[in-house]
Amino acid sequence: MRLTRYTDYALRVLIYLGLHADRLCTIAEIAGAYGISQNHLTKVAHDLGKAGFVESARGRMGGLRLAKPAAMISVGAVVRVMEGEGCLADCETCVIAPACRLANALETARDAFMASLDAVTVASLTRRGGALRHLLDAA
Repeated sequence: MRLTRYTDYALRVLIYLGLHADRLCTIAEIAGAYGISQNHLTKVAHDLGKAGFVESARGRMGGLRLAKPAAMISVGAVVRVMEGEGCLADCETCVIAPACRLANALETARDAFMASLDAVTVASLTRRGGALRHLLDAA
């Protein structure tokens, strides 16, 4: 399974916010650290906020922060929100769908993939915070 760039950016935002949980972070700051578009991150941050993963503070001193502790945000939950839980193949329009076992096999694989991501939290991704901060600050 391949995640979309949108989901990749969402996870990057959460990692960044997890590393800087002591303060608000701006989209411009996060975009600069990763070298990605502020416009893309604005959309990602909006969706992360709607899903309850981040909260924002408006105004001159505003920014983003995690809406709950990093240990309470699983990568699996983020991927489900950003990617949806649809079928991995376009089985609904396929002529062999009534007799084919591929959809079931793909669903089993997806469930196993998501279960492994459910065990990973933003906190576990930021355990080597010093090394990650160094790399992001060097960008």
